[in-house]
Amino acid sequence: MTMVNTAYSKGKILEQKDFLTLANVSSEKILALLELAKKIKTKLQLGDSYTPLKGKTLGMIFEKASTRTRVSFEVGMLQLGGHALFLSGKELQIGRGETISDTAQVLSEYLDGIMIRTFEHDRVEELAKYASIPVINGLTDMDHPCQAMADLLTIQEVKGNLQGLKIAYVGDGNNVAHSLMLAAAKTGMHFSLACPKGYEPKAHVVQLAKEEANKQNGTLIITNDPIEAVYEADVIYSDVWTSMGQEAENSIRLESFKSYQINSALVKHAKKDYIFMHCLPAHREEEVTAEIIDGPNSVVFHQAGNRLHAQKALLVDLMV
Repeated sequence: MTMVNTAYSKGKILEQKDFLTLANVSSEKILALLELAKKIKTKLQLGDSYTPLKGKTLGMIFEKASTRTRVSFEVGMLQLGGHALFLSGKELQIGRGETISDTAQVLSEYLDGIMIRTFEHDRVEELAKYASIPVINGLTDMDHPCQAMADLLTIQEVKGNLQGLKIAYVGDGNNVAHSLMLAAAKTGMHFSLACPKGYEPKAHVVQLAKEEANKQNGTLIITNDPIEAVYEADVIYSDVWTSMGQEAENSIRLESFKSYQINSALVKHAKKDYIFMHCLPAHREEEVTAEIIDGPNSVVFHQAGNRLHAQKALLVDLMV
């Protein structure tokens, strides 16, 4: 049984060497990656062997803690026939002053690809600049593109399509919001984001998303009113109010976001068959009540599972 066509199997979807942000990935390529992810997922479910990365090694640099990113990339490489190597930022020489450029060039001598989960986005860009092998952004303070790909895959599987659906994000205008906004805009979804004043997403990301939404007949709304955001929504999405590195702001954020909780009163304004999504980890009874995240409309674990499949598509496309 042939798994993927020649264009996919030779890594011909993405034109660039790296996957750092969705800002430079076209809508056509996003949809092609989703199709590849579904084919690879089906292959696994059928119990068929598919090991295009046999003999390949992915180095995984973690400067931020992780559950889903680490496990999904490591398992993904294993199932694709390759090997994943965990590299703690605290234990690498990069944590003791070695330059990113030196690290990138050294790792390029040993590995076939690098995934990095870190803080400043320019660290990922510099790593990709000096590495001769593909670099995947596993998360930065600016972007979380791997999460957004898994989100799209989940919505597509549950709702049957993407074009024309409304997705409402309620919470901080953070890295998850940035990538999700771009993903929605590039696939013709209507995107609304509700956040308190002062917690809006970056202006340049909003501008780019608006331009992409216009091309794909979608819309984009940024508001301070969570009811406006979730009105007639097909998808409601939330994230923690205090991300890693923001712990000192926790008490202030809890006060600022207290009226942005996803609860039974708020979701009444969405469509009856809405789905609830969260990138996890979740703080139950803060950004979302247990009733909602553990309820019948929640797809958060389906969504988490799709990190594996969406990232497999990236690994195959970039590393074959």
